[in-house]
Order: sequence, then structure tokens, then C-alpha cells
Amino acid sequence: MQTWAHIRRVMLSYFSESRWYTIAAIALFYAFSSWILLRAVGETALTSSVDYLYWLAVTASTVGYGDLSPVSRPGKLIVALYVIPLGLTIFAMVVGRLAAWVSNQWKKGLKGMKQLHIKNHILVIGWNEQKTLLLLDLLLKERDALPDHPQIVLCVKADITNPMPDKVEFVRVESFNKDEDMDKACLRDASVILIDNPQDDVTLTTALYCSQRNPKAHQVAYFTDDSLVPLLQQHCPNVECTPSVAVEMLAKSAFDPGSSMLHHDLLSVDAGQAQFSVAIPQTGQTLTVADVFINLKKHYDAIFIGYAPAGVYQKLVVNPEFEVTLSPGDKLFYIAESRIRDIDWKKLGA
Repeated sequence: MQTWAHIRRVMLSYFSESRWYTIAAIALFYAFSSWILLRAVGETALTSSVDYLYWLAVTASTVGYGDLSPVSRPGKLIVALYVIPLGLTIFAMVVGRLAAWVSNQWKKGLKGMKQLHIKNHILVIGWNEQKTLLLLDLLLKERDALPDHPQIVLCVKADITNPMPDKVEFVRVESFNKDEDMDKACLRDASVILIDNPQDDVTLTTALYCSQRNPKAHQVAYFTDDSLVPLLQQHCPNVECTPSVAVEMLAKSAFDPGSSMLHHDLLSVDAGQAQFSVAIPQTGQTLTVADVFINLKKHYDAIFIGYAPAGVYQKLVVNPEFEVTLSPGDKLFYIAESRIRDIDWKKLGA
């Protein structure tokens, strides 16, 4: 027994350092040699093709149903001294290596070390602790109302693990400006890119890089210092820049009490009215602001507040004149209790 225990420890040590193809080769040798030995002693009931594979798996895994078993004395000795001991070792190693691989893949995903393979996702770049957690929570709530239900990916440089492992994908990189790093987050295949870093200079360089790698994505960058916004828009006019408005809200609330609560209600997706947008379909008819304003309220209990020409969100027009014409592709902004699905555009133009 001591000799066999020593042999087993040596085999386990060897298998733990072996590659998958080595273990597969040894498993095939084990199956073939066991079949030869059993065939040689006349155990024909065990060595038929299908029954043999079934019996070997049951025996090696120690399940032992007992419906098939050796009948001759040599066959019983072969099973007791060769098939079962060696099979237990190989089976334990295969299961152990498989469990270790699954655990390693889970840890790599938790630490952001895995290469993702997704498309049309929302990519959040940057880590601002509680602010980023709130952003992710809001994105998840907004996403649930969308029919395509896009995946959300958080890409950071900070030394953290996935803060929402059951809800978002996670990638940790060394730089936001290296192809090999950002390819892990599938930057080129993202449909929306949100950039929010504690340092505005990092946000600026990241936005420039993302615009070059994925010019088709809808890109939004948050800045604390408003002076950097014109610089970015000069080089990347399609990037939507979101400056900090905390000071402006304080001043507004001083002369118009309740303004801060109003803006909070419009931005929140938890309760009350909120602001949404929708694009006029390319197959839709030309509309006027008067038609949209009246019929949006009449049929959907929503308030039209403005529009942006197709593909140019920076030229937002708030409270336009009734006579203004809206064309297919224009983005309409409205206030409603929830996002309106399946708008009947004929009703808006009635």
C-alpha cells in the first residue's frame, strides 16, 4: 500500500503539471490498454464498443452500477489492480484540472483579465468609485427598457475587481490608449462609449483615441473643467461633452427655488417624470413641431421639449417654434413617465 501511495503521489504531481493533451493521451492509453487486457482474458461482455465505454466511465468514476462486471478471476484481478486504481487517478485529475480551469476563468473575469467577445455594447471607461457605481446602476435601469438589451462593459485602470460581477462585464487595462489593452474591451465594436475619469486630461486623451478607433460609436465625455470641452470638440465634433453643472444648479436654485429638484426628477429613472429621446425613422414622414407637440401629449401624455438635427446632437434646439419642420433622422427629446415604445408616427403627424 505504501508503494502504491507513493506511485499515486508521483502521478498526481506529474499530472498537475501536465498539459491537457498529455492527460488526454494518457487517458486514451489507459482505455486502450484496459481493453486489451480484458479482451486477452476473455471478458468479451465488457469489451464491446458501447458497453466498454459505459463500463469504463462508471468504473473509473467509482459510480459502480454493477450491471456490468468481470466474471473471470483474471478479469477481476485486472480490474482490481489496474483498471480501478489507475482510472481513479486519471478521473480525479481530469475533474480537478477542469474545476481549476473553471475557477481560473472566473477569477480572470472578476479581475478583468479576460478578452471579451461582444458587439454593440455600452462601454464605460474610467473609475470614480461611488459615482461610477451610480452610473452603472442608472445604465442598468435604462437598459432594461430597451428592446435590444445591450451588454454593459466597465473598463478601468484602477486596481479593483468587478464591482457588479453578476450584471456587467469587466476589463482592467494598463492604458486607455493602447490597442492591445482596449481590444480586450472590444472598443471597436461598442455602440456607446462613456468616458468619466477623475483627471480631465485622461478623459481628453481617451476621447481622442476612442474617436479614432471607433468613429461610429456614440461617445460621451464628462469634464470637470469646462475649458477642455471646446478643445475636444474642435478635433472631435461628434463627441458629446457633458460638463459639471453643480455650480450652475446652485445659482439657479437661489433665484428659482425647486430648480434642483426639478432637474433631479428629470434625470432620475426611479420615480416621477424623466427625459427621453427618440429618432424619427427614415421611413417616416416630415412632421412639424406643432404636430409633434400636440399629438405627443394627446396620445402618449408626453411633453415635447426640443430636437437635434440628424447626427448632430450638439445643435440641440430647445422649445422651437411651432412652424419648424422635423425630418427623418432628427432626434426628438420629450418628458414622460417612462420611455415610449412603438410610437405610431402617423398619429404624431395627424
